[in-house]
Amino acid sequence: MTEVRDEETVRQQRRPEDEPGTGVVTAFGRQLKLLRTRAGLERAEFGKRVGYSGDTVASIEQGRRIPQASFIDKADEVLGAGGVLRALKEEVGKAQYPAMFRDMARIEAKATALNLYAMYAVPGLLQTEGYARAVFHMQRPLLEDDVIEQRLEARMVRQEIFLRRPAPLMSFVIEEAVLRRPLGGAKVMRETLEHILVTGQSRNVEVQVMPIEREDNGALGGPFSLIDTDKGQRIAYAEVQDHSSIYTDAGYVRTLEARYGILRSQALTPSESAAFIKQLMGET
Repeated sequence: MTEVRDEETVRQQRRPEDEPGTGVVTAFGRQLKLLRTRAGLERAEFGKRVGYSGDTVASIEQGRRIPQASFIDKADEVLGAGGVLRALKEEVGKAQYPAMFRDMARIEAKATALNLYAMYAVPGLLQTEGYARAVFHMQRPLLEDDVIEQRLEARMVRQEIFLRRPAPLMSFVIEEAVLRRPLGGAKVMRETLEHILVTGQSRNVEVQVMPIEREDNGALGGPFSLIDTDKGQRIAYAEVQDHSSIYTDAGYVRTLEARYGILRSQALTPSESAAFIKQLMGET
């Protein structure tokens, strides 16, 4: 295990330099204001051209709101910035993720293989927009509407991993209870089941369901992920109650590899899982 859970570790994980009002978000806002002023545009007029209100533009310029990728692209075009704003898009984009997930998001985007075990909710990479929105709306303390939209966009951007070439190998083992829990309502859940079924038909993706009726389960310790990085290293990731850990210790990673292998042997095969998901869709 590579991390000790103490207060100092938690403070470091929050990475306050990436939060709204500080760091790269503030730097982007200042750069935006400078370019807008040089272009001779008032906030209201600039807002009309990029499709946002003047108040929203003010919030972004003051570092109180994290701009979405679409805003950055449009602003760069309208202001003739020549890519100056787009150059900050990746760094600004990291601030859209919760602090606990930012390092993992960076690793995941370049991973060559992913293996995920899900016990509580559909994995983010397999969520539909409706399902993800429902998950964010349920969070406590409540998230502000603009934060929900930012995180929703960030979650959908994560799914661009399915379009990457060469395609990473991906394996998901999902507890049956997750697929029966109708987060967002029956319609949203049915759409999510259909999405999982379609995604699982990709040659580089395997989805397996762990039935409730199984008497054995090799990973009751909680959900986790195994990731093969673009540097040729295998690491593990786990999160619980707004805290996360990335593990690089080879011995511990091998332990989780063994657990995942046992899980896959205990779960339904990919073809059996597809048939099971179709059956669930008929029940919703």
